Amino acid sequence: MTRRHALLAATAAGTLVAASLTAATVPASAAAAGCAVTYTVQSQWNGGFSGNVAITNLGSALAGWTLTFDFPDTDQRVTQGWSATWSQSGARVSAASLSWNSALNTGASTTIGFNGAWSGTNPVPTSFALNGTTCTGVVSPTTPPPTTPPPTTPPPTTPPPTTPPPTTPPPGGAAPSLRVSGNRLVTAAGATYRLLGVNRASGEFACVQGKGMWDSGPVDQASVDAMKAWNIRAVRIPLNEDCWLGLSGSPSGATYQQAVKAYVNLLVANGINPILDLHWTHGQYTGNISACPDVNATCQKPMPSRQYTPQFWTGVATAFKGNDAVLFDLFNEPYPDAANNWSDMTAAWRCLRDGGTCTGIEYPVAGMQSLVDAVRATGATNVLLVPGLTWTNDLTQWLAYKPTDPRNNIVASWHSYNFNACVTETCWDTQIAPVAAQVPVHAGEIGQDTCAHDYIDRLMTWLDSKRLGYTAWTWNPWGCSGGNVLIEDYNGTPTKSYGEGYRAHLLSVTP
Repeated sequence: MTRRHALLAATAAGTLVAASLTAATVPASAAAAGCAVTYTVQSQWNGGFSGNVAITNLGSALAGWTLTFDFPDTDQRVTQGWSATWSQSGARVSAASLSWNSALNTGASTTIGFNGAWSGTNPVPTSFALNGTTCTGVVSPTTPPPTTPPPTTPPPTTPPPTTPPPTTPPPGGAAPSLRVSGNRLVTAAGATYRLLGVNRASGEFACVQGKGMWDSGPVDQASVDAMKAWNIRAVRIPLNEDCWLGLSGSPSGATYQQAVKAYVNLLVANGINPILDLHWTHGQYTGNISACPDVNATCQKPMPSRQYTPQFWTGVATAFKGNDAVLFDLFNEPYPDAANNWSDMTAAWRCLRDGGTCTGIEYPVAGMQSLVDAVRATGATNVLLVPGLTWTNDLTQWLAYKPTDPRNNIVASWHSYNFNACVTETCWDTQIAPVAAQVPVHAGEIGQDTCAHDYIDRLMTWLDSKRLGYTAWTWNPWGCSGGNVLIEDYNGTPTKSYGEGYRAHLLSVTP
C-alpha cells in the first residue's frame, strides 16, 4: 500500500453491560437440567451494538441445544449472529447450536454472539432458557447434586472470550494447500476456499528504514493467536526486494530471508495461508507520481525491474516450492499507466505483461510474464497473484493481457479503497465480475481512510456474494487516524469502528 492519506473519523463509544442469571426448575420426570447465562454488550453505538452470550450447562450432558430469550424493547433485534443459528420472531430470539458446539457436558460452557440494532433504549434481557429450561444458575432439586458442584459461571481458568468466536470451528492443523480450478481457489480435496484475512505490513520498509525486521512488532505464537481470534485465514506479507537479495538495508540477505521463512512456517502451522507480496523494488524512477527518487527499494515503484525482480522471485520460489499453502503476489500496485500520463492504456497493459522499455520509466522493466516464468522455472507450483493497472484497481483488460502459466494456476489481484476510481457496485459488476467469472479474484488490499467501515461493508457484501476473498489493510497498531489501521495493539484489540467492523464481519463469514 502506498498513497494512503487519512481523515480523522469520529466513532461512538461503546458501553459494557453484564447480566448473570441464576436458578432453574424442571419436572421430576425430566433429566437433570439447569443452566447459567451471562449476557454482555461488548460495544454500543448509535442504533447498533455487539453482544456476547456465555452459556454454561449445569444439568445432564446435552447433544444439542437452543437458547431463547426476549428483548425487553420492541425495537431491539438481532441483525447478524455467529456461533449459532440465530432467528427472531417479534421479541423472541432463538439461537440453536451448530455441529461443532452442540455437545455441552455438565459444567461445560460456550459463547455465542451477535450484532444487533436498537432505538431509544437498549435494555438487557432478564430471562434466558436453554432447551426450555429457565437459566437460573442451579440444577433441578429433583436430581442429586454432583459430587463436585458445577460452577455457576464459566470456570475462572477459561473465562468466556471477549472476542466472539467464529461461526465455524477454527482450522485444525496446517493451512491447506491451494490451487486454481476454473474461477475458484480450491483445496487439495477440491473444496472451494476463500482467503479471508489481513495484511501484516512492515516487511517492506522496516529493513530499509533502520527499524529492524518487523518494525519492532511481534511475529510469535501469541500474535498469531490474536489473529486466529478474529477468524483470520490468510495473511498477506509485503516484502522488500533489496532486503531479500541483500542489496541494501539491514537486516538483509540470509538474515532477512530466514525471518520471512520463520513467520511463514508459523502461519502455515496455525492454519493460516501466507501471501508473499513483492511490495518495494529496485530501480530509479523520477517520473509522474514518483514516490521517491532513490534507486534502492525504499518506496513503491511503477513496475518491477528486469535487473533484480526475476532473481527475487527465483529465490522466493526456491525457498517455498513444495509448500502450496503459500501464495505468491508477484507485484503490489503497478502504475505504468500513470508513468506515461495515461496517454496509451494499451501500451500500459503491454508493459504490465511484457515489460521491456516502458514509456516514462527509466529502467528496464520486468513484466508479469517474466515473473511467472521465473517462478515456474524453479519447479514451484504455488498459486500466483497477478495485478492489474492503476495501483491494481483496474482489471478492465486483465483477461486480454493475462500472462501464460503452464500450470493455469493464476489469480487476478485487485485492490479496492474508498479513494480509488472503481468504488461502486455498478463498477464492480461491470469491471470486476467479468474477470471473476473466468478466474479467481482476490482483493489483496481493501480499506478506507476514514477509520469507519461503511465502504468496506458494502465491498465485503459484494465480494461475499461472488465468493471472493479479501485481506484488509492493515494488522499494525499505527493509530486509525492514519487510516486503514485495524488494531490498537498486537493483542488484537480492534480500532474503533474500522477494526471493530472488520472483525465482526470476519467472525460472521466462512471461507
